[in-house]
Amino acid sequence: MSQLLILAAALLTGWPVVLDGDTIVLDGTHIRVANIDAPEIHDYHCDAELRLGLVAKRRLVELLASGPVTVHPGDPKSGRLKDRYGRTLATIDVDGQDVGAILIGEGLARPWTGKRRPWCD
Repeated sequence: MSQLLILAAALLTGWPVVLDGDTIVLDGTHIRVANIDAPEIHDYHCDAELRLGLVAKRRLVELLASGPVTVHPGDPKSGRLKDRYGRTLATIDVDGQDVGAILIGEGLARPWTGKRRPWCD
C-alpha cells in the first residue's frame, strides 16, 4: 500500500512508520510532530503513561492512513527545523486537518510548551 505525502514542495511516496504518538519515520527521516507532546511508550514513567502512549500511537496510525498527508517542516512557534535529537520538526495534516490538534482534542496528547511534563500522578 502506498501513501502520497507532501513534504515542503516535494511529493514523496511511501508509508510512514509510526514510532509513537508524536514521532514518525518517512523515507528514513525521523519527523517529530512539533506542536504536541504525546505520552512515551519506550521511556515511560508509569503504566498509565504507557497505556495512553500506545493508544496515541494507534490513533496516529489510523489518522495517517485516513487520507492525503501533508508534512509542514518547521516548528510553527519557534521556526526551528530540527529538535535536539536531530529529528525534523513538522506539523502534519491529513485531509487538511492538523493531526496534532486532533490528538489533543481526543485527550491523547497535549500542546507542546517547550518542555516535557510528566504524564504520571
